[in-house]
Amino acid sequence: MGVNLSDLISKKKITFDELKGRVVAIDAYNALYQFLTIIRGASGEPLMDSRGRITSHLSGLLYRTSNLIEKGIKPIYVFDGKPPALKEVELKRRLTIKEEAIIKYEEAIKRGALEEARKYAQMSAKLKDEMVEDAKQLLNLLGVPWIQAPSEGEAQAAFIAAKGDAWCASSQDYDSLLFGAPRLVRNLTISGKRKLPKKNVYIEVELELIELDKVLKELGLTREQLIDLAILIGTDYNPEGIKGIGPKTALKLIKEYGKLEAIKIDGLPENFLEIREIFLKPKVEEQYVLKWSKPDVNGVIQFLCKERDFSESRVKTALEKMLSGLTQEKRTLESFFG
Repeated sequence: MGVNLSDLISKKKITFDELKGRVVAIDAYNALYQFLTIIRGASGEPLMDSRGRITSHLSGLLYRTSNLIEKGIKPIYVFDGKPPALKEVELKRRLTIKEEAIIKYEEAIKRGALEEARKYAQMSAKLKDEMVEDAKQLLNLLGVPWIQAPSEGEAQAAFIAAKGDAWCASSQDYDSLLFGAPRLVRNLTISGKRKLPKKNVYIEVELELIELDKVLKELGLTREQLIDLAILIGTDYNPEGIKGIGPKTALKLIKEYGKLEAIKIDGLPENFLEIREIFLKPKVEEQYVLKWSKPDVNGVIQFLCKERDFSESRVKTALEKMLSGLTQEKRTLESFFG
């Protein structure tokens, strides 16, 4: 799930107020997976409509997007395209984990171990093509722009932010920094109280801001060196990394030798130049249109309530929040409902 730079990177706690009026480029797949993972019943079952179609991702997308817009934040959702060929190993690894989790989930259900079942259900979450199309349809109805990336969504989000069309990229992963995002905001789509696994304890998940220039200055690295550091500890394109090398050792090596070419070490991937190039020159869509509009209220009601069994009153409340944020004044939706 991306490179783990957590131990090396300083994070600043921020509030939603600090994002007011700003455009945020959200890694759509990352957000949708979060919704599919978190929005579940006691034993791990996802939300479904009367026809058995999963709706957890639509629920999360509607209510989180309405909350963001109510707070004056302008979201853009960026969807993954075809992943680089080097990511195939990592994708197969993730698929194996999900398949094993499904088996363990079914076993836990038979034993009546509901909390254990929920954990494995979350691990088995899959984002299917029809779910992605549903998400895009909902965003169209909500008047929220989305962009189809030719390859990695995080690379596209980073490009949009680096170009100045968004203030930051938003994802749980740190890869956006490697792709050149000047700012990364984490926890945007999962902020709030969360229960710790296997404990009856809730913690507050807060927004985190990470600034690339600050990170590079604190570590004493260039962006290319940060990418080389990431390759040492493992990325989606070489998930194993180098055995025995963690973030701190990797930082020491890069600061000592300057670049991977100068490091004589066993296990260095032969294709590290290709991996580096993916981060430095990713495939992105340079021509895109960003346009926000008022939601198609009747269309949203038809899609979510009539077709997917959402509560009409709750959906109307979410739309009212959106209109409040769009107009910056209090109003109701009475004129939209005959």
